[in-house]
Amino acid sequence: MSRGLDHVVHLVQDLDAAGEVYERLGFTVGARNRHPWGTENRIIQTPGFFIELLQVAEPGKIPPSEPGRLSFGAVNADFLARNGEGLSMLVLEGKDPAAEKAAFDAAGVGGFATFDFARTARKPDGREVEVGFTLAYARVPGEADFTAFTCTQHRPENFWSPDLQRHANGVAAVAGAVLVADDPGAHAGLVGVLCGVPLVPAGQGVYAAQTPRGRIEVMTRDSFAALHGVPAPGDAGLRLAAVRLRIPGAPEPGSPLDGRGIPQTPDAGRIVIPPGAAMGAVLVFEFGA
Repeated sequence: MSRGLDHVVHLVQDLDAAGEVYERLGFTVGARNRHPWGTENRIIQTPGFFIELLQVAEPGKIPPSEPGRLSFGAVNADFLARNGEGLSMLVLEGKDPAAEKAAFDAAGVGGFATFDFARTARKPDGREVEVGFTLAYARVPGEADFTAFTCTQHRPENFWSPDLQRHANGVAAVAGAVLVADDPGAHAGLVGVLCGVPLVPAGQGVYAAQTPRGRIEVMTRDSFAALHGVPAPGDAGLRLAAVRLRIPGAPEPGSPLDGRGIPQTPDAGRIVIPPGAAMGAVLVFEFGA
């Protein structure tokens, strides 16, 4: 079963500072939410996809991972200790957590219990509502800095908000996610299991798949640097490196992406925000239909 992109986790040291960076880039950023296991988040939505800004706020509350059971908080705390800020998790849309877990187990990237939880969310009008999720985790053996999961929403009507999907920068949709690896071909099969769509060669050192929501690419670090004009995160291993966002039409003078003191790499039809300006993440804004 094919799975579109659901969200990415952007792990940061300071949630409010990260919110300010995204607001300067022209995004509408949601209110702070708290998890009972010591992390807090703020959400940037597009239709069917979001960026989750995440902070390890109360380390003492984070439970450890155990054999067969991943701790969301512990995975992110460990990532932060090893790598600092950056994109820590790739998330695909979930529809049947038990079937997704079974598929991951059979492919050798699973072996973890599904995780159910609920939390309070605040709507733009200030109302508090409950949202609920079930996660089915996957990890590629030997790749400690890459974690993925499917996310099945149980109260989507409480989560998605058209008001939060209106952005001053014009972003209207996710275009894709970019992973880097030492040997992309060695990971193409397993990444294909995660998204339910086979990855095929798409250029020198690049494998790709078009999902129902966004394109997933796996490429070498050299290919990433050549294509994006900025270095890929880390020195080795499989990592989530960039998120690509689509803006219909051409860039408008005076838009939030027109300077504003944030370093960027203009290119034909796109703007790349480097990790030094986006708290460890690479954000790619693409213009056109």
